[in-house]
Amino acid sequence: MIKKWNCFRKKSKKSTAEIVPHDVILNNGGTTTAAGTTVCTAVAAVVSTVVSTQSSTVRLYGSPTSVLAAYIRFALLHKGVSVRFVPSDTPNFGADAPVLQIGSETVSGSLETVLRYIDARFPHPPLGVRSCEEEEDEEEEETTPSVVRAIALQHKSMTWHVERLVRWVEDLSTRGGKGSVDPTVGSPRMEMKKLARSYSELLEVLLEHAQMEERVVFPILERADRGICKAANEEHARDLPIMNGIKEGIKSIGVMDSGSPDYQEALSNLSTRLKSLQENSKQHFMEEDKDLLPFMEAVELNKEQQKRVLEQCLDVMQGTHSHLFNFLLEGLLPCEAMQYLDLFISCNDRERTASTLKLIID
Repeated sequence: MIKKWNCFRKKSKKSTAEIVPHDVILNNGGTTTAAGTTVCTAVAAVVSTVVSTQSSTVRLYGSPTSVLAAYIRFALLHKGVSVRFVPSDTPNFGADAPVLQIGSETVSGSLETVLRYIDARFPHPPLGVRSCEEEEDEEEEETTPSVVRAIALQHKSMTWHVERLVRWVEDLSTRGGKGSVDPTVGSPRMEMKKLARSYSELLEVLLEHAQMEERVVFPILERADRGICKAANEEHARDLPIMNGIKEGIKSIGVMDSGSPDYQEALSNLSTRLKSLQENSKQHFMEEDKDLLPFMEAVELNKEQQKRVLEQCLDVMQGTHSHLFNFLLEGLLPCEAMQYLDLFISCNDRERTASTLKLIID
């Protein structure tokens, strides 16, 4: 369950491993809005309402394979609301539309109807629900290919995960081999195992993302302008030794005595390598977003072709969009995660989408 997206959680002494984008905003004092207030202030204003609402039992009745039910469950978790899902193939008097029940209130109908109800009951963070007419207008005005939007969001997630690991190792180094203030992290050796797992997940996403670009996106651009992706391909190859070196470094630290000088030196070397990966990745993603991916628009793919390209990209990144989908979304702000979810749903069959969303929530 995506507990990490609960923005009403009290500020606590968490390790860097447990911090996600929403916490970063709140722990930095909030993001200033146009009105001059902060997100933290806005959250504080609605906490009492949300807490009282959450005291009511929240149930969702629907089919386990329903995309609509899965999307509603995801939206509730996005709000930090604990929901009990009750499997039911025909929850709405014989109809297959999901039914949301909060206390004595029930709501059913279109996705827009249910999401607007959720937004009204749980104001923060907003879902940004658009009407069907607004979505149609936006689709007509949207010129950026869907694959470019998906890649840009992947870049944001991977950038955040690299930054998190950099902060995490710096924190380990500062502690000098001592345990975290958060007992759930465990001993130094247990913490290194968690760091190793997190890096392995990031490495898989990074490699699948590079393969996706090389197999699907770059060939399309190369057909329009040969040699245009040469630099990007070279940068993919350049970072492989750094990524493998980080993996081996984490493995070595995991068997060291946390109080030894060698342990501290190894942490310092690991920190240096991670910072190199951070800088290289940030620069690479920025160059792609600014100088390379915009050319996808010039290729002039129609909507059906764009959809096929995005489907091919998701097929290459099967691992990321199955057992690591939650990991990918954790690196995004909630509004960005919902945008990515929209793209994912738009080009997948109902069964695959429902099973993937179920993995996120269960």
